[in-house]
Amino acid sequence: MTSRSTAAIPQAGSVHRVPHPATDGAPASLAARFDWLWAALLTLAVTVYGSAGVQPWRDELASWSAASRSTGDLIETLGHVDAVSGLYYLVLHFWMSVFGDSETMLRMPSALAMAAAAGFVVLTARRLFDRRTAVFAGLLFALLPSVSRYGQEARSYAFVLLAVTAATWLLMRALDRPTLRRWAPYALAVALAGLFHIVSLLFLLPHALIVLLRWRRDRRGRTVGTYALATAVALVPVIPLVLLGQRQVGRQISWIKTPHLRSLADLWSSLYGSPLVALAVAAAALLPLAWARGRRPALELGLIGAVPVAADFLVSQGSTSYFMDRYLLFTVPAWVVLAAAGLAAVKPRAVGAAGLAAIVLLGLPDQRQQRTELVRVGLDGEAAAGIIAKGYQPGDGFVPVRGSDSVYMIDFQVEYFLPDRVKLRDVFSERTAVQRDDLFPQECPRPVDCLDTTRRIWVVTWSGTGNPYHKLPDAQAKALQSHYKVLRKTSVRGLQVSLLERTSSPAR
Repeated sequence: MTSRSTAAIPQAGSVHRVPHPATDGAPASLAARFDWLWAALLTLAVTVYGSAGVQPWRDELASWSAASRSTGDLIETLGHVDAVSGLYYLVLHFWMSVFGDSETMLRMPSALAMAAAAGFVVLTARRLFDRRTAVFAGLLFALLPSVSRYGQEARSYAFVLLAVTAATWLLMRALDRPTLRRWAPYALAVALAGLFHIVSLLFLLPHALIVLLRWRRDRRGRTVGTYALATAVALVPVIPLVLLGQRQVGRQISWIKTPHLRSLADLWSSLYGSPLVALAVAAAALLPLAWARGRRPALELGLIGAVPVAADFLVSQGSTSYFMDRYLLFTVPAWVVLAAAGLAAVKPRAVGAAGLAAIVLLGLPDQRQQRTELVRVGLDGEAAAGIIAKGYQPGDGFVPVRGSDSVYMIDFQVEYFLPDRVKLRDVFSERTAVQRDDLFPQECPRPVDCLDTTRRIWVVTWSGTGNPYHKLPDAQAKALQSHYKVLRKTSVRGLQVSLLERTSSPAR
């Protein structure tokens, strides 16, 4: 009796340490151990659902075009264009070689990456707060409209989010018990984040601040030096990509505008895929309850969510702007965990759960729009391809509107949906995209010389006018008008498909 009583009383001069459920010992139940798994599975289900119902838009088609090339051709292309997406293209290339390039399979790697990111969101929330926060964070993350979008988009952004979210959890884990075995995977996650998208490396700024703040509080050994070494090692494979990307930046993102203060508000809304959800997440994240439950984790999450945005805004005031919502998508998990912490702290508990349900319900219209409208495409390339496939004859030519409108990738919009039996000759292509290691072909300087003996040509241009040559370069339109007649024209959403037949031989 006596020994048991004295054991329960801290001795004079000792510090009584209350165990933290996230960092000390095992979770209380087997189910709690696998909270990350149900969150990952839920996110996978949400992102896969409807992925076959929306046609790929031009950025996704650029991914498909690049990944469809041989490994050697792809690597040669990356030396000239889109090097910053190179790792993702390689991942997609090998994926497609096994699973094909249907709409669902094209987007499946992103869905899997987003699902894995959900697991790290839950693990981070549990380490910094508790299981209730982790459950709320997993549900909120999985049901964000922006998670649905980028989890079913054939681009690298879900992989970036996964790498940064993993790096954040690995950092917290390493800081709790710094060992080489914990810093090594952190370095790997940092390297992958940079290789998937250079702009994501802005997350290293808040990570460095967190390390310094922790060291200032704990004065723990060589933490700062070890962190610096791990980061330096991680950046070694990224440096060549940064140098190559700088040479290509003028062509890649010169269209992005310099941000203004209003851009910050627009960015916040875009990051969540819904203005109402964005406001609700902000309100929950700023609840004093979230901060009262743990000022240090709340501050750290706030740094991870805010510092990269501020840094990107400042850097983008220079000659090149990098200020795009999808480039900063990796900041969302930090705010999700902080919002979950605020909601989980509300008393009575039913009120916090109701708040979470309200945020999810606010996002339903935007979730529905993701799956029922071609919000990113606006063109029905599948219908245009169907018209061509139905009337196709061997030897037919193909003239998509390119020229100044090449960026819209009308050729890819149609070619993606053409069956393998349809082999169209790209009439005005002097060198194919593969031959010139680019995303676009080199077109004939004198189009009339490239007509050759092609008897029939399918012309695909913008709809909205009866002119079958609408927005074709003038020289191409004149060459076709001089030597072909229009047999028929068919309009589909956004596009006009015209079948032309030769009437005379081109003059040489």
